[in-house]
Amino acid sequence: MISKNRIKLIKSLGQKKGRQQNGLFIVEGIKGISEFLKSDYKLKSLYTTELIFDAPTALIQEISEIELKKISSLKNPNTALAIFYIPKPKPYQSNGLIVALDDVRDPGNLGTIIRLCDWYGIKSLICSHNTVDCYNAKVVQATMGSLTRVNVQYLDLESYLDSCENDVFGTFLMGENVYTSDLPAQGIIVLGNEANGISEAIETRVTRKVTIPQFGEIKETESLNVANATAILLSEFKRRTIER
Repeated sequence: MISKNRIKLIKSLGQKKGRQQNGLFIVEGIKGISEFLKSDYKLKSLYTTELIFDAPTALIQEISEIELKKISSLKNPNTALAIFYIPKPKPYQSNGLIVALDDVRDPGNLGTIIRLCDWYGIKSLICSHNTVDCYNAKVVQATMGSLTRVNVQYLDLESYLDSCENDVFGTFLMGENVYTSDLPAQGIIVLGNEANGISEAIETRVTRKVTIPQFGEIKETESLNVANATAILLSEFKRRTIER
């Protein structure tokens, strides 16, 4: 049986305040947990209905499906829930291609962007302090383990961009056509808030504005989803490195 105190702790990790106070976060499901177990992340405890994980026996507790539903945030829990320690921030890279997020709030968007960074070999993802927490359970779920391979840092985005020597690319409705622009192998790609785009303070630090042109005859769509825009931009930037 899981104790009431342990259930209370697990539930508290559903909130950013609880994660910060305890230095812990939740991973659910076989795929996600397996990825974190293979990584440098340190396991605190693992609750599972099936003993199928390669982890220290002392940290594993077999539970019933009813107990799993009590501690899970998912409508249909998938076999297991694990608690990992939040690691100390690692140094971020200052060269190559870097993605920076200005106040991205949707957990699904951040999780997808982290997965895209992993796919396209982006090692560092810089987030403004107002961007959703990467250890939010929905973010972790959406990354499908990619969070273990992408270094996510929360910084004062204005100060960070002021310190950068490479071009800072910003996504705007009016700008260079990303399909015809000369795109470098190094630089920072900034993407903005889902509703408001890139803030005025960050816009002043953008050195090159780019746009993803619309091809439809009726151009009534206001903007692309930020994760979709990230996919297109990373594909274009990386394609140019292959062509060189």
